[in-house]
Amino acid sequence: MVKRLIYADNAATTGISDEVLKEMLPYFQDNFANASTAYEIGQQAKAAIERARNKVAASIKSKPEEIFFTSGGSEADNWAIRGVAEKLLPQGKKHIVTSVFEHHAVLHTCEALEKRGYEATYLPVDSKGFVNPEDVRKAIRDDTALVSIMYANNEIGTIQPIEQIAAICHAKGVLFHTDAVQAVGNVNIDVRKQEIDLLSISGHKIHAQKGIGVLYVKKGLVLSNLLYGGGQERGKRPGTENVPAIAGLGRAMELAVSNLENKINEVTEKRNRILDGILAIPGTRLNGDREKRLPGNSNISIEGIEGESLLLLLDQVGICASSGSACTSGSLEPSHVLLAIGLKPELAHGSIRLSISQETTDEEITYILDNLREIIHKLRTMSPLWEETDE
Repeated sequence: MVKRLIYADNAATTGISDEVLKEMLPYFQDNFANASTAYEIGQQAKAAIERARNKVAASIKSKPEEIFFTSGGSEADNWAIRGVAEKLLPQGKKHIVTSVFEHHAVLHTCEALEKRGYEATYLPVDSKGFVNPEDVRKAIRDDTALVSIMYANNEIGTIQPIEQIAAICHAKGVLFHTDAVQAVGNVNIDVRKQEIDLLSISGHKIHAQKGIGVLYVKKGLVLSNLLYGGGQERGKRPGTENVPAIAGLGRAMELAVSNLENKINEVTEKRNRILDGILAIPGTRLNGDREKRLPGNSNISIEGIEGESLLLLLDQVGICASSGSACTSGSLEPSHVLLAIGLKPELAHGSIRLSISQETTDEEITYILDNLREIIHKLRTMSPLWEETDE
């Protein structure tokens, strides 16, 4: 008997869609040429890259020349932070402002820069996971080079007040970067209107290939290189271009923003059904804000259970979920995001993230909720911790 599979971990990664794969296929075999070559098929590959660049730019309301292809969101985050920090160091700018619950691609980059003599301020978040824009204002100093605040959190889905933060940064003459890996395809992004200077994107979160991403860099900004080698990406990001992945990302971005409002409404309605179903169980709490959160994100802490056991039992019935960021799933430490919003370690360990998409059906949601109730009850009957809570 074939095991049923219900995928509810889209925040970790997504499968390549049929339309994206169709866009990619010609550049694997029919036109495998190096885009830097002068002959016809090489120029055709180069044209595919530029078409994708235009599609990405249109999706976030930027200019094509502001789009640089990378290996993913982590590289884009690294490049944005290190590129600005190193470029502005001769001007005495050695300070970075970020938050305590950023993705580790941001946190670890800031920590690495601190070892080189830079300084970083890690802003707190409130109990729902929001950065206070006034905290950003107070943290900016004369030597601040960059503020980096993620658009939407990858674990609890909280959407930050990006426009307010960006306006504060520009009033202070400071550049603003946002990790929008989770936000793309889930919220309306307009880098001009929102005054975003640098923005990171990852393809595998929006049904494109793993290993492809984008760094948007506002025209006029010059970053130091993260890598050195050839002249690709206008000399700023060397390496033979991954033409199939780039072509696929361009199509994925087009699809991600198509009929976006309808998608947001549809997925939000499904997510709310999940939230209501789980929160009806005693001893559960929502992590993050109910309204200002990503459409498909449900992150709930469940008293009296251990998250890894819950995930294993869900997997046995064919449900793929997560207890936090996929990048730290091998760690036994509680989520730094959940600790940042004030959860105790034992409650953070008992948390589950379900991230759904438009493809998630009502029947699948029923299946998820029915099995969750049963598994939670089963785990609690074996848990001394729950017996203590239940007394």
